[in-house]
Amino acid sequence: MKLTPDQNQKIYFASDFHLGVPDKASSRTREEKIVRWLDKCKKDAYAIFLVGDLFDFWFEYKSTVPKGFTRFLGKLSEITDSGIKLVVFTGNHDLWMFGYLEEEVGAKVIYDPIQLQLNNTKVFIGHGDGLGPGDKGYKVLKKVFRNGFFQWVFRWVHPNIGISVANFWSGASRAQANDNEKQFLGDDEWLWAFSKEMEEQEHHDYYIFGHRHLPLDLSVGSNSKYINLGEWLNYCTYAVYNEGKIELKTFEA
Repeated sequence: MKLTPDQNQKIYFASDFHLGVPDKASSRTREEKIVRWLDKCKKDAYAIFLVGDLFDFWFEYKSTVPKGFTRFLGKLSEITDSGIKLVVFTGNHDLWMFGYLEEEVGAKVIYDPIQLQLNNTKVFIGHGDGLGPGDKGYKVLKKVFRNGFFQWVFRWVHPNIGISVANFWSGASRAQANDNEKQFLGDDEWLWAFSKEMEEQEHHDYYIFGHRHLPLDLSVGSNSKYINLGEWLNYCTYAVYNEGKIELKTFEA
């Protein structure tokens, strides 16, 4: 994907909003904060990239989508109606997007990492799940989740049951991973390791991922960087591209 913003235009990146958890009240507060951030972006944005796990669970049935998030979805529609490009990556919690955000919101939905050319700046970007060494169990599970047959079977489960089961599973998996999410793992940071391996094969100025939940800005070789966008339950971090540079920032610190 190639984008050519003007000098006074910026490109924004954020991920891991996890709307829906841990409860309705705190999710609503977070949703309102995200809407305020999007209003800020709208003032000078050429494009906005939302890099996965926007929802803690999202599955599109033929004529049904999960209840809620109307302020967020309405703001996204307002943004695309104004002419700003909106790109949404699926994450491991919301990979079951089948056209609703494209048809109703006007977003471009992407399911796998891509190369992104921003004028002269080369970026490799994706949610980050299933990349790098380790996590073999999830890599197998991801293939199951993306399998058309299993998606067809899940559609036959009543939404009240299917969404309840998925929310329970999502909460259990987050509780199990919570301690590691807050600790910097050094050389064991798998997306940093993946970025280094990619850089040996082909140069990118930046590697941008979500999924890790820890805001990170690390060197990859002598002239490349790995940026993890963090999450919005604790950090409220995002990245912004302006005139060839991408910087990690905090909203309403």
